[in-house]
Amino acid sequence: MTTSMRVTDLADSDRPREKALEKGIGVLTDTELLAIILGSGVPGKSVLSLSREILSDNDNNLSRVCRLSIHELTSKYQGVGPAKAISMMAAIEFGSRCVHSLSSADATPPMTSSEAVYNHMRQKLERLGHEEFWVLFLNRSNRIISAERVSQGGMAATVVDVRILLKSALDRMSTNIILCHNHPSGILCPSVQDDTLTKKITDAARLLDISVLDHVIVGATGYYSYRDDGKI
Repeated sequence: MTTSMRVTDLADSDRPREKALEKGIGVLTDTELLAIILGSGVPGKSVLSLSREILSDNDNNLSRVCRLSIHELTSKYQGVGPAKAISMMAAIEFGSRCVHSLSSADATPPMTSSEAVYNHMRQKLERLGHEEFWVLFLNRSNRIISAERVSQGGMAATVVDVRILLKSALDRMSTNIILCHNHPSGILCPSVQDDTLTKKITDAARLLDISVLDHVIVGATGYYSYRDDGKI
C-alpha cells in the first residue's frame, strides 16, 4: 500500500515554511503556497498532496481556484473542512484587497505640490464647521500610503498628540508626511498655535528620519502652504 509523502518526510529546505524562511516567499510554488494556507492534510494525504489535488482538479488555473465556494471546497475535497475553506477564502480576499489598494495608490498622483494636496483634501475639509487635523503618510515616491484624521476639535482649534502621529508614521513605514488641517473661519493665514505645532512635529519627525514636506491649511476659498511660503 502506497501512502502520500508527508511534509515531515521532506528535507527542511523542501518544506514550504522552512523554504520561505530561507529563500523568501516568492520562490514557493502555487502548491506550496496553498499548503501553507491549508496548514495540514489528513491521514494518508499530506497537505502538499491535498494542495496539488485542488490545483490539478482546476487545471492549475488560479482564477478558477479563486472562484471556488466554501461549499465546493468542503464537498469536493476530502480533508477540506469549513476551517480550511474559510482560510482559503480569507487569503484570496486579502490578496484581492491588496491588489486593489496598490492600484488605488498608483492611481493617486504623487503629492509633489501644495495644489495636489489641496485637491486631494479639499472635499474632506473645506465645508466643515469644526477643525480637523489630517496627515498624509507617503512613501519614498511621495504617493499616499494612507490619509488619516488624527484629531478633531472645535471651531478654532484641535489638539494633536505628536507621539501618536509619529507612531502612525513608523507603523506605516512612511518616510515623508504632509500635515493638513482646515480653518472653518475662512482665514487662511496660520495662527501662532499652528506655527508652534508645525515646528514641534517637524523637529520630532526629523529625529526619526521622517520628513515633513508641507503643512497645508484648507479654507472655503482656497489654501495656505507652509512650504510655498518658505516656512518648511
